[in-house]
Amino acid sequence: MQRNTHKFTVLPKLPENLKPLHEIAYNLWWTWNHRAIELFRMIDPKLWEISNHNPVKLLGMIPQEKLENLSNDEVFISQMIDIYNEFLMYKEYSTWYNKTHENGEIKIAYFSMEYGLHSSILMYSGGLGVLAGCHVKSSSEIGIPLIGIGILYTYGGFNQYLTSDGWQMEKYNEIDFTNIPVSLIKDLVITIPIGNKYIYARVWKMDVGRISLYLLDTNFEMNQQEDRKITYYLYDGDINIRIKQEILLGIGGMKVIEKLNLCPCICHMNEGHSAFLSIERYRIAMEKFNLKFNEAYEFIKATNIFTTHTPVPAGNEIYDDGIIEAYLQPYCNKIGIDFKEILSLGKINPAERGFCMPVFALKNSIFANGVSKLHGKVSRRMWKDLWKDLPEDEIPISHVTNGVHINSWISDEFSRLFDRYLGPRWKEQPEEGDIWERIDIIPDYEVWRAHQRLKERLISFIRERLKKQYFEKKFTYHTEPENISEILDPDALTIGFARRFAEYKRAFLIFKDLDRLSKILNDPDKPVQIVISGKAHQADNIGKSIIKQIIQIIRRPEFSKKVVFIEDYDLNVAQYLVQGVDVWLNNPRRPLEASGTSGMKAAINGVLNCSILDGWWDEAFNGENGWAIGSGEEYGDNHELQDKIESIILYDLLENEIIPSFYDRSMHDIPRIWVKKMKNSIKSIAPFFNTNRMVQEYTKKFYDNAVDNLNKLRQDDFRVVKDFAQWKNEIIKKWDSLEIKGVTTMKKTEFHVGEEIEIKAEISLGELKENDISVEIFYGKVDNHDNIIEGEVAPMNLIEKQEKLSIYSGKIKLNESGTYGFHVRVIPYHEGLLNKLSVGLIKIA
Repeated sequence: MQRNTHKFTVLPKLPENLKPLHEIAYNLWWTWNHRAIELFRMIDPKLWEISNHNPVKLLGMIPQEKLENLSNDEVFISQMIDIYNEFLMYKEYSTWYNKTHENGEIKIAYFSMEYGLHSSILMYSGGLGVLAGCHVKSSSEIGIPLIGIGILYTYGGFNQYLTSDGWQMEKYNEIDFTNIPVSLIKDLVITIPIGNKYIYARVWKMDVGRISLYLLDTNFEMNQQEDRKITYYLYDGDINIRIKQEILLGIGGMKVIEKLNLCPCICHMNEGHSAFLSIERYRIAMEKFNLKFNEAYEFIKATNIFTTHTPVPAGNEIYDDGIIEAYLQPYCNKIGIDFKEILSLGKINPAERGFCMPVFALKNSIFANGVSKLHGKVSRRMWKDLWKDLPEDEIPISHVTNGVHINSWISDEFSRLFDRYLGPRWKEQPEEGDIWERIDIIPDYEVWRAHQRLKERLISFIRERLKKQYFEKKFTYHTEPENISEILDPDALTIGFARRFAEYKRAFLIFKDLDRLSKILNDPDKPVQIVISGKAHQADNIGKSIIKQIIQIIRRPEFSKKVVFIEDYDLNVAQYLVQGVDVWLNNPRRPLEASGTSGMKAAINGVLNCSILDGWWDEAFNGENGWAIGSGEEYGDNHELQDKIESIILYDLLENEIIPSFYDRSMHDIPRIWVKKMKNSIKSIAPFFNTNRMVQEYTKKFYDNAVDNLNKLRQDDFRVVKDFAQWKNEIIKKWDSLEIKGVTTMKKTEFHVGEEIEIKAEISLGELKENDISVEIFYGKVDNHDNIIEGEVAPMNLIEKQEKLSIYSGKIKLNESGTYGFHVRVIPYHEGLLNKLSVGLIKIA
C-alpha cells in the first residue's frame, strides 16, 4: 500500500550569540583553517568523530541544553568571535587577482563531474575530483572570479568494504542534504532537454571561501522515477544514465549560468564529461547575439578551455552514434543546429563510428592542456590526428602541471612549525619560492619531532580503524583483535601506498618477490612496514583481484603485523597517510600517470617520495628530494619485463639507500641525512606544486586570453567573428587549389654556427589571395627518423608576384651545431584568427 508521507525538515536551533557557527559551518573555508576545525572539535570531540568531521551535522546532533551552556561559555565565545572575524576578513581582503586585474566582471565557469572538498561530502571518486576541489579552493584564495558547476548526487561515490577473503564490495549510503553545507536556491528549476522529453533540475549552492558552486539535482517530485535516478550515483555504470548526467552537467549547467545572468562567460571543462556545454553555448549565442551557427561556433571555441586528465585513448569516453542521435538530435533540431555538424565535431574522421567526448571538447576549445609536462607531450601524441601534418611539438595542447591546496593538506604540526620559522606568507603566497628557502633554518630535531608525532597519530588511527573493521564484520585479515595494538611500530620505517587500484598503478609491484620483501620487513635491526589503502572502480575486476591478492599476502604470518590494508579510502584516511608515513610509494607504468597529486600532499608534510619518473615526479625529482625508480624508461607492451626490472630496482633502493638513510642516526637519534632530504623535498616541491601557482598559471595562460578574446569578439556587433566565419568557409572550399610549386636554397650541405640560410618558395595561390595565407619556414634539429624536434618558425615574405606564382623568401639563422632540417609550409591567415593553427589546414612542401 502506498503511503502519503508528509515530510518536514528539522534544523538546529542555535542561541543568538552562536549564530556565527552556522555561517562558518556553511562555508567550506573551515576545511583549510586549523583553528576553525579545532573550534568545532571543542564543542564535542566524540560527536565530531561520529559526524565524520562535518560541522553542519555536528550542530544538528548537539543537545539543546549543551548549546545553551556553550552560549554562556566565555572562553568558547571568545574563540568563536575571533575565528568568525578572521573569516569575515578573509572574504574582504585584497587578492592577487584584485591587484593584477582591473575587474572581474566576466565569470570563469568551471565544470567538473566531481569535487573532492571534504570527506563528509561524497561528491568525489578520485584524483580528478580532489584536483577540482583544490582548484576551487585556490581560486578563492587568489580571488579568481570563478563559479563551479557540478552535480549533487543522492548517493555519490561508494563506500568500500572487503569480504573475509579480501574481495571488494560496494555500499552506497544516501546523502542527507540537510546535513551537508548546501542551500537550495528556491524558485530556481532548470528545464533540460534529453531526447524527446524534458527533465527538471533543482539547483543547490555550496560556498567554498569566496567561490560558489552550483550543483544540479534531479531526484525530486517533478521528475518521473527513471529521471530521478540521473543524479543517484557518481559515474553511473548504465551508459544511458551516464550520458544523461553529462547532458545535465553541460547543457543544464549552462542553463543555470544563463538563469543567474552570468552570460557571456568563460567555460573551463575539467575533463570531457561537460563537453555538451558547447551545444547550449551555441544556442545562447545564436539567440542572444543573433549569430549563425558557424559564427557561434567560432565565438564559443575562442572562450572555452579544456583540461584532459587521460593519458590513454581507451580511457576516453566514446558513445555510439545512435545514443548521441537519440538524446541530442531533437534538441539540435529545435534550436536550429544541423545535428550532423554536432556529430562530426565528436570524431577525428567523419566516416568513423563513435562520438568521442574529448574530441568534441578539443574541437570546441582553442585552449587545451594536459596536467603535467610529460602528460602534455603524451596528449599531443594521442590527438595528433586532429591536426594532420602538424609537427607533434606544435599541436595546440599545452600543459599546466597540477598542484595541491597546501592549506587543506598541511598538518597542524607542520603548519605551526612554518608559522614560527617562515612567517605568515607561506599560507597566503605558497607559490613564492623565497619563502620556502627558510626551511633550512628550522632545527632538525623540530622537523623530526613534528614528523614523529604525525606518525604516532597515524598508527593510533590505523589501530582504531582495524578494531572498527573487526567489530563491524567480526573478522580480520591482519591478526586477532586482541593483538591489534601490536600492529605497526612507531619507530619503524613506514611506507605508504594509497590510490585507485587500477592495474597500471601496480599496487602489486612491491610484492613481486615475497621472500626478499619478508627479509626487508622483518630485519630486527632495521624494520620496515607498509600501509596500503585504495579502492578499485566498481566495475574493475582486475583491480579488485589485486586487492584480494594483497589481503592473502597480509594473512601470512611474516606479514600480518607488517603490512596493513585500510578499508574505505577517502580524504580523511588520505590526510592521515600523507602526513604520517615516512615514504610515499608510487609506481605506475610510465607514461600512464597523467599527473598524480598524492605525493605532493605527502611532500609538503616532509614525507619523501619514491616514485617512477612519471606525471609530476618527472618534473619534481632533483636527486636530493626523494628517490626515482628507474630513469624514465618505457617498455611498450612488455609489462612482465617492466614489472620484473622495476621491482628489483625498488628493492635495491630500499636496501641500499632508503633504509640505511632512515636508520643512520645521530647521538640524539635524529636521522640527519633523512631530515636534510625532507627539507630539500619541502622547499623544492611546495612552491611549485601547489594549486595557487597552478590557478595563476591557468589565469595567465588561458583565462586572461579567453577574456580578451571574448571582449574583442563582442565588439561592433561581433563583426570580427562574422567576417572570420565567412572567410573560414571560403578558405576551406578553396584550400586545395593552393600548391607549393618549389623550394630553393643554397646548394650546400655544411654550414657554420652563426650563418644564415635564405630560402625561397614558389607558390601558386589558386583561388586564394596573398592576405589569406601565411608562409613559414619550420626548422630545427632532426632525429634519426628525420623528424624535426623542438622546431622553430621563421616568417617568409612575398618578394615577387608573377602571373601564376608568388615568390616568398625567408631566412633562418644557425645558432648551434648539429644536424638540422627545415620545410616550408603555408597556413591560413586572418586578423580574427586567435590561434594560427586552429583552422586545421596546412600545406607542406
